[in-house]
Amino acid sequence: MYKVETYAVEPLPANAVIEKNIADVNAVGETIQAVVRRSGTKTKRAVVAVSGSAVITKIISMPASLNDHELESQIQLEADQYIPYSLEEVNLDFEVLGTSEKNPELVDVLLAASRSENVEDRVAALESAGLTAVVVDVEAYAMENACTQLVEQLPEQGVDQTIAIADIGATTTTLNVLHNDRIVYTREQNFGGRQLTEEIQRRYGLSYEEAGMAKRQGGLPDNYGPEVLEPFKEAMAQQVSRSLQFFFSSSAFNSVDHIVLAGGSASIPGIDELVEAKIGVTVTIANPFANMSVSSQVKPQALSSDAPAMMIACGLALRSFD
Repeated sequence: MYKVETYAVEPLPANAVIEKNIADVNAVGETIQAVVRRSGTKTKRAVVAVSGSAVITKIISMPASLNDHELESQIQLEADQYIPYSLEEVNLDFEVLGTSEKNPELVDVLLAASRSENVEDRVAALESAGLTAVVVDVEAYAMENACTQLVEQLPEQGVDQTIAIADIGATTTTLNVLHNDRIVYTREQNFGGRQLTEEIQRRYGLSYEEAGMAKRQGGLPDNYGPEVLEPFKEAMAQQVSRSLQFFFSSSAFNSVDHIVLAGGSASIPGIDELVEAKIGVTVTIANPFANMSVSSQVKPQALSSDAPAMMIACGLALRSFD
């Protein structure tokens, strides 16, 4: 059984990250340093992920007779067929998925490539916080990993089920669809909780930081609920619905069995009922820590409220440093 030893959350300065790209390495590094200090962890090794839109993935077939070293050499030779950038500009990795269904003499290999600057910015931000990046993963695979902790909350424990995970972050909504616990679709759209923060800021004359705090802790005037929060919840439900329509129009699927809401905005009270009523599919709020034990230094209530925003962090924490 897994145990949450420690965790912490720290808001990023405005515009330090824009559409999942690091715009200010030092500001992000300082925030990481603050979050590490607050968590009390002594570890100096870190795992980080690049967003799906920054990664090109391709499944290719290779002779099963090749060992890892030969496979790597062969992929380096052939990679430029699959990647629209010069190989000097990208970080490249691969994983053998298993024997090809089409031909038992071949293996299917997952090839993943990202432009080096996406990787280097993340590594540099960690280094400026005194940490070493041991693994650079892909957000979608981290999400898939975290979903192993949700199976008991899913219909049929995810078997033969199509599960949509709408991760509504600060500026980006990512829809990941899993079928039989494997990601079959990922799409990012510009929509997120920052729109609510900015509306609070504008309407009530607060700074961006004050608005973010008020959003989480309350204390806003009575008209906040009906005039600000409810329209945002409606927009959020509409965004999830629209993301699903994109999925149906570009895949062989025309329905999903269940929706999981993740990301900071998933903690808004009543958003699950609203999305369920709008789309007509059962909805749960992501909590990858529900079946984990928690150390005495972690406040269970705070963890539970932060949990939907921590799917990717949890997925990264679940993998080893191999």
